[in-house]
Amino acid sequence: MCGVFGVFNNKSAAELTFLGLHALQHRGQESAGIAVSDGYDINIRLGSGLVTQAIKEEDIKELKGDIAIGHVRYSTSGGSNPKNIQPFFAHFYGGQFAIAHNGNLVNAERLKRELEMEGAIFRSTSDTEVFVHLIAKSRQPAPPHINLHKNDEDFLPHVFEAMKKVKGAYSLVILREKQLIAVRDPHGFRPLVLGKNRSGSYFVASETCALDIVDAEYLRDINPGEVIVIDDAGIRSYYPFEHTENPKKCIFEFVYFARPDSKIFKDWVYSVRKEFGRRLAKEYPIDADCVIPVLDSGLLAALGYSEESGIPFEIGLIRNHYVGRSFIQPSQEIRDLSVRLKLNPVRDVIEGKRIIVIDDSIVRGTTSRKIVNMLRRAGAKEVHMLISSPPVVSPCYYGIDTPTKEELLASSMSIEEIRKFIGADTLGYLSLEGMLEAADKTKGYCTACFTGHYPVLDELFEEIQIP
Repeated sequence: MCGVFGVFNNKSAAELTFLGLHALQHRGQESAGIAVSDGYDINIRLGSGLVTQAIKEEDIKELKGDIAIGHVRYSTSGGSNPKNIQPFFAHFYGGQFAIAHNGNLVNAERLKRELEMEGAIFRSTSDTEVFVHLIAKSRQPAPPHINLHKNDEDFLPHVFEAMKKVKGAYSLVILREKQLIAVRDPHGFRPLVLGKNRSGSYFVASETCALDIVDAEYLRDINPGEVIVIDDAGIRSYYPFEHTENPKKCIFEFVYFARPDSKIFKDWVYSVRKEFGRRLAKEYPIDADCVIPVLDSGLLAALGYSEESGIPFEIGLIRNHYVGRSFIQPSQEIRDLSVRLKLNPVRDVIEGKRIIVIDDSIVRGTTSRKIVNMLRRAGAKEVHMLISSPPVVSPCYYGIDTPTKEELLASSMSIEEIRKFIGADTLGYLSLEGMLEAADKTKGYCTACFTGHYPVLDELFEEIQIP
């Protein structure tokens, strides 16, 4: 769960990258960084917290150049270590490069041990640094089926070899002195899009909402297994894998992660989420007085449910948008009240009513339980909770920081047991088939968190980590 952004051929590259990262803030609030090239040297600024906290005005002024990449981070592999803030930067015999990564490598630990035995020294605990070392030490030529442009002969083979060695999810932006490079893994787990503005600047971003903020037009998705190079000679596309594997795009991007105003995997998030709600209404027709969302991620599914069922839509929970992630909870009493920091019921909407509550998912179940209790204390006559995705039964190993299997409520409880645990009159989950139909299952999705079937695993990783 991170966001990446890149810009080529713009004198305001640092400023535009700052704006692009701001639009991607929902993908990571832990840290941010920007790297800029002036054609000769790459300069970088990194910091903890939100983009506005991590990158200061004076940083932007010092980052001179017309090519840049940026990253917002929410830790998965490597944890919350300041040394893990991206982009990473490296000098090697071929020059300089900076790299930023959205995703997670399932064979990172094995590769790291192999690299360390060959003399590599790691400064971070992030799997992204595995890419840095693989690229820097590569000596392999380009695959025989690829005809490289002369500008790409010294560096692209390093990237291709790294792609062949890693397993898992990666959407990358790489900055060289005179090039912007974008890379997507052969399964296409994480989104990555290409855009261009009217002045001829190119942009790469995790989501189209980041293109909107810099007034760039969405051109297309970067395809699974594709490497795009942008420099003064133009834009070039390479496919280092002779046979690109079946796509396994993360369906949870539609459920929760992506912004509703984004277009990812060639579909609008807004429309897909509303369709989740319409299908919930067909699968769970309930006689109630109103439909309310758990804001913000349940909003569009609740709208879809209301439109399909004819039951009025209301805002019955108000969200406080000014709650920081670092709130200290010193006592059980305060911990029990923590959900009210983010959500508060509208008694006028709820009191004496039969309420349908729509949320995107249930993970540990503690928040859902508090919401149901809050609604009952506000006078709800009935509380029917519906979830716009199937039960989450397995952890994600492709870039989402989900709990262990033991912490996932649905891995050890039936739906009826979960209903009793959270205290709802009804609990219903969107079926897997309904979710896939809503998102057009012909496009190929990863549903490992709902099924436990993982499309990519390292042999050692599988033995150690999968229950």
